[in-house]
Amino acid sequence: MCDPDKIKPEPIPGLPEELPKGEDILWRGGPDWKSLALHVFHVRAVSVYFAILLAWQVTTGVYDGAAFNVALANSLHLIPMAAAAIGLLCLLAWLIARATIYTITTDRVVIRSGVALPKAINIPFSRIGSAGVHLRKSGTGDIPLEITGPDRAAYLPLWPSARPWKLANAEPMLRGVPEAAACADILAKALAARAGQAAKRIEIAEPETVRDDAMPGRAAAASS
Repeated sequence: MCDPDKIKPEPIPGLPEELPKGEDILWRGGPDWKSLALHVFHVRAVSVYFAILLAWQVTTGVYDGAAFNVALANSLHLIPMAAAAIGLLCLLAWLIARATIYTITTDRVVIRSGVALPKAINIPFSRIGSAGVHLRKSGTGDIPLEITGPDRAAYLPLWPSARPWKLANAEPMLRGVPEAAACADILAKALAARAGQAAKRIEIAEPETVRDDAMPGRAAAASS
């Protein structure tokens, strides 16, 4: 069992220890809980599922000879079930967003997450081969990081700050970031500066044309 007295307080929010001399914070933020609810917990799909289930029960009730109002009344028990399910998913999204802090410094990306037991994952720029950005119409977006080298991150400890379906070679991802385009630009410039290259502007697809699995942009490489 974890001893609360042994959990060290964060000297800087989102960081497990003080920054070394010469390292500065360039950006710090967290995921938008509404984005997590929609794109991680898929509350929209859950809502559609319950709507279809309700319509199906009403239709079958009418088909079996019941009056429409009777069939509808017999199906209303699905509404509190749907509200409870959607409410629980939104609560989880809010808790995860509240417990997650993304930090970009001049040398690394740090992902601090964990509702019950916070943990911090350090990703040095020297291990980031490239980065992409997936921008949505709301302005929020996801920024996955392609990791190079023999040691790879595990998917489950990273979730939900991990690129979906990359189970074998997990890619950390800053997920549901507000003003993601500005954040990606800061990261691209920091990666380029670390690699001694000219900063490359990330090309971002028009939000209306972006799909959930799209990866429209690539940031500057940062191999050391």
